[in-house]
Amino acid sequence: MKFTINRSAFINKLNDVLRAISSKTTIPILTGIKIVVTDNDVTLTGSDADITIESVLANSDEKLELDVASAGSIVLPARFFSEIIKKLPDKQVTIEVTDGFQTQITSGTAAFTINGQDANNYPHLPEIDGDNTISLAGDVLKEVIGQTVLAVSTQESRPILTGVHLILSENQLLAVATDSHRLAQRKIALPAAVAETHDVIIPGKSLQELSRMITDGNQEIQLRIADNQVLFLLGDTLFYSRLLEGNYPDTTRLIPDSSDTTVELNAATFLAAIERASLLSHESRNNVVKLNVQPEDQLAEISGNSPDVGNVEEQIGVENVDGQPVEISFNPDYMKDALRSFGQSQIKMSFTSALRPFTLVPTENEDNFIQLITPVRTY
Repeated sequence: MKFTINRSAFINKLNDVLRAISSKTTIPILTGIKIVVTDNDVTLTGSDADITIESVLANSDEKLELDVASAGSIVLPARFFSEIIKKLPDKQVTIEVTDGFQTQITSGTAAFTINGQDANNYPHLPEIDGDNTISLAGDVLKEVIGQTVLAVSTQESRPILTGVHLILSENQLLAVATDSHRLAQRKIALPAAVAETHDVIIPGKSLQELSRMITDGNQEIQLRIADNQVLFLLGDTLFYSRLLEGNYPDTTRLIPDSSDTTVELNAATFLAAIERASLLSHESRNNVVKLNVQPEDQLAEISGNSPDVGNVEEQIGVENVDGQPVEISFNPDYMKDALRSFGQSQIKMSFTSALRPFTLVPTENEDNFIQLITPVRTY
């Protein structure tokens, strides 16, 4: 096996694949990066058994300046290999497998020899049927991930809640995440109706890595689902993730269908006030911020208290307040995550009582995006 390639273009592809490789894997060969060379392309594969990323570098891509001398395959230690490639002196790099699995890496005046492993021992990727492919706009998928993955659980005691529940039916995608203290739900219309309904749970960590790989250049992303795997195609890069097994809890009953109090305000302005209040709440043991809503005065006020440091009170600029007075306490970190997902939007907050979950929705798109937070009991 021998090929020469443009070093900076190679590094870009290498960085994508390295996202999937973990030093903590229980399968030693997965600490390596698999390189398969044919006459027409080089395929890089990285995996941690949960996520697998495969990137195809075709010689038709002129930026790569790819020149294949001989085909073959090898698995190289990912950390050493990537560090070597990044520090080489010349703009071209040549990689050649010599005796056994020894691999020579040369660039300019520098030459490294590192030990590789037999690529035949690397786990095989699942075959995912391409007949049932769903297309999604890259920027929309990235937005959906950002607005829901914040609510997945980080506790392994309930593994099912560490994922985002995706339901694809007819011409709609519904994404839901909850850690039992908060919930995020987003609906989007699909450009074309799906042939069959899919109900899957994708690990939150997988979606976070996928989101980091979606750039402005990924106009359209293909989605394919198999029994225990999902595949996202981003141009010449394939992103596989295992699916979580089990039944996701029914979250529809958690979302209240009526409210006694509503407040309309700007998400970014409210976020800035919560960040100020949480400066003190983080110093106290219970980390709670209180919101006091007085509709007859068209007034909303937040307060935070730390016995050791002091307290804070701030009146919030509101557009409209309706209904009954309410005083509610909540975790400010949950509130900050929820508010960031709305960006600069105007939002409506709806409350039923001091101890019932409350909701936040954008005033422009109430039906398709909702954040829900469970209050904290302070007495």
